[in-house]
Parts: sequence; structure tokens; C-alpha cells
Amino acid sequence: MGPIFSVRDFWEMLRRRWTVILYVTVLGCMVSLWVALRQQHLYQSTEVIQVTRPTIADDLAKSTVEGSSARRMQLIEQRLMARGTLLDIIEKFALYADLPALTPTEKVVMLRNAVSITGVAAAREGFADDGTISVLTITALMPTALQAQQVASEFGQRTIELSVASRIEQARETLSFFAEKEAAVASQISTLEEEISAFYTANDVAQPGTVEFRRSEIATINESLLDIAREKILIRRAADQASATERPATAKRMLADFAEQLATLDAQNSLLNQRKSELEAALQTTPEVQRQLGVYSRQMQALQGELETISARRNEAEVGFRLETSRQSERLTVLEPAALADYPSTAARKKKALMGGVASLLVGLAGAFGLELRKPVLRSAVQMERETGLAPVASIPVLDVRKHQPGRIAAWLRARRKPRAQKLAQR
Repeated sequence: MGPIFSVRDFWEMLRRRWTVILYVTVLGCMVSLWVALRQQHLYQSTEVIQVTRPTIADDLAKSTVEGSSARRMQLIEQRLMARGTLLDIIEKFALYADLPALTPTEKVVMLRNAVSITGVAAAREGFADDGTISVLTITALMPTALQAQQVASEFGQRTIELSVASRIEQARETLSFFAEKEAAVASQISTLEEEISAFYTANDVAQPGTVEFRRSEIATINESLLDIAREKILIRRAADQASATERPATAKRMLADFAEQLATLDAQNSLLNQRKSELEAALQTTPEVQRQLGVYSRQMQALQGELETISARRNEAEVGFRLETSRQSERLTVLEPAALADYPSTAARKKKALMGGVASLLVGLAGAFGLELRKPVLRSAVQMERETGLAPVASIPVLDVRKHQPGRIAAWLRARRKPRAQKLAQR
């Protein structure tokens, strides 16, 4: 504690350093009063927004807008705190109009510091944190209560609008992506079909749909050839029988008829055999053609499977887009609108001035104690005995002769009175 060991030493320090303490306290009180008078009251207004769950369960109709609500709110907050958005709000409500010396950048910084957006996490389901937010709080601190209410309400409205717009835009982009992908895959399938058709034509290969037809046609031709063979056998037997039993003139005539019938049957047989050969040739393919046909088949199966998957995803994206446009998915609603503040949220000026006065007094005491530590002097017999262990025989008090000398003002007054007294004595 330095030279202060008792309450008496403390009071002695106060008696010796009262001028320093007084000057520091008075100066500190003046500064505190000046700061308190220059303090500008700030009013606070808060708007509470609730994050409402989807009307239709995800199991029945799943939304295509993925990601946690906390991450989406973070992106919305970044867009709200952008320079362009803040300048629009400042211009709309004429904020900081009483401070014309501020630059737009300084105004943007002040508004960013005056507005805070905080979210309250929803209750967890199990042990996993899915990042869901249940309540969003927007707080504004402004010089007037009306401006605080207007700014908080404007930020709340813009938050809701940005949330709706971002969700609809994301759902629209998802639907557009799958629709374009479906169209692209359908175009690839059409191109592949044309390529396969050209390949069949170039290699004289039967189309998959006509193979069975040609095989059935070959079977029909075979049956016709059998019928022709039977008829030819019957005609030959009839000719032999006619030659054996009929008269020569009748047999000759009958044999001529039988010969014409056999010639007709031979022509039919030749035509059917030619057609059969063509059909069999059309059904026959080389190993290279078979390999290429297998490649085409695999490509077509892959594209059709991809088309089915994309079509299912596009249907889901269309359902999600309809949910977003009809506001049936997750949405933001104003739970507690911003209200006018009745009292300023900053501390009272009297309280701040009083705290400054107390702090000034403590600083004065600390300064006086520092001066005592700077010049440690034994000022009494008690201190000497405590520090050295030797009791002084006698102590002579300090005699301040300046107290008995007239001050400068008194000497000046006496000097003025002497000429007047001499003039009165002469009279």
C-alpha cells in the first residue's frame, strides 16, 4: 500500500493532495457532463418472423428446395446487407438526413451496425441438428422511434420477399434444368433411332419389328411349296393313269392339259423359292453387323433408362414448383410486427454523468496515490518508528511562514491605500 498504512495516513494524503483530487474530479465531471449532453438517444424496434413448416408433408409432395433454413437465412442476410440494398433503404426513409457530412459508405456502415438479424434454432429431433430455424428476429437501433420501426419493418418485409423469390427461383431453375435435360435425351434417342434405321437400310438388315413378319412369311411360302409339290404329284399320277387307261387321242389331250398345269405350278414354285431366298438373305447378318446392332441396343437402353429417371425427376420438380408458387411449402410469416418504442434503449444522461463523476473521483484518488508513491517521505514520528524501528526523541512540526506573510492581493491593496492615507493627512 506504499506510504498509506492506516486510515490516518489516508486522511493525511487527502489533506495534502486535495487540490489534485479536486482538479481531476472537476475536470472529469465537466468532460462527463459534456459527453452526456452530446449523447444521442437511440430507439429500438424488433420484428419477429416465424419460419412455418410446409403445409403438405415431404413424404407426400417433396419440395425441390434443398438445404437448411439457417443457410438460406444466411444467404438472405448477406443480400440484405449488400451496399445497394442499404442505400435504397437509406434513401427511402431519408436516414441520417441530419448528418449531411457523412459519405454514402459511412451511412452504409452505420446502418449495418444499427441492424441485427438473429435466428433461433428449432428443437432438435433426436441427436442430429438439421439447421432448422423456428424464429427470426430483426432489431433496429435508430435515432427516432419512427425510423426504428420503419427500418425493422422494411427489413422484415424484404426478408420475406427474398425468401419467397429465392425459393421460387430455385424451384424454377430445377424444373428448367430437368425439362432441358429431358428434351436433350429425347433428341438423342431420336437421333439414335434415325442412325439405327439408316444402318439397317445400308446393311439390308431387317428391322426388329419385321423379323417375325418375315419369318412367318417364309413359313407360309414353305406351306405353299408343299401344296404345289402335292399338286404336281397328283397331276403326274393322273397323267400316268390317263396314258394307261385312255385312248391315245384322249390321253394326248389330257397329257397336254396336265403339262400346262405342271408348268404353272413350276412357275409358282420358282417364284416362291426366289421370294424365300430373298427373305432368308434379309434375315442373315454378319458378325460385325450383329456387334454394331448390340452396341445400338445398349445405347438405346441406356438412353431410355436415363429418360425415365429424368422424367421422374422432372415430375418431382414440377410438383415442387407448384408448391412454391402456391405458398404450400416452408414460408415466413410475421409473428410480431415492429412497434414504436416508448422509451430510448440507451442509458440515461444523468446516470452517465454520475458514473463519469464517480470515475473522475477515483482517477483523482489514484493520481494522488501515485504522487505519494513517487515521493515517499517520512512525515510523522509514527511513520519513522514503523519504517526504521527507532523512536524519535522529538518531532518539530513544519512551520509554514507563508501563512503569516501577506498575499500578493493584500500587498497590492495596502500599496494602494498608503498614498490615499498620505493625501488625507496633508489635508
